[in-house]
Amino acid sequence: MSEKAFSKIMRGLGEAKAYMEGEREGYKVTVPPSVDVKSIRKGLNMTQAAFSDSFGFSLDTVKHWEGGRRTPEVPARAYLTVIQRNPSAVLEALHPAKVEQAEAAVRRKA
Repeated sequence: MSEKAFSKIMRGLGEAKAYMEGEREGYKVTVPPSVDVKSIRKGLNMTQAAFSDSFGFSLDTVKHWEGGRRTPEVPARAYLTVIQRNPSAVLEALHPAKVEQAEAAVRRKA
């Protein structure tokens, strides 16, 4: 392990210790109590299959959420909120090769 990596780890541990001992304040993320998965998906003009493929959910999970048989857990609600607010950033992060291909195609047409 490099000395730089070790220093970063030690700094992080020091910050965590200070937070746990009340010397430092953190922040709390507010996640919505519910999300409308169908509305998010339809807002992106995606089928259930395209939505699940694009964002890494199983198709069954999307169907269960939309059918009301299950509700997204807190981490999924946080992720769905990010998808709703900035879907292009999520798609760029998850599919960089596709974004590069699309940008190249646009450049070729110009």
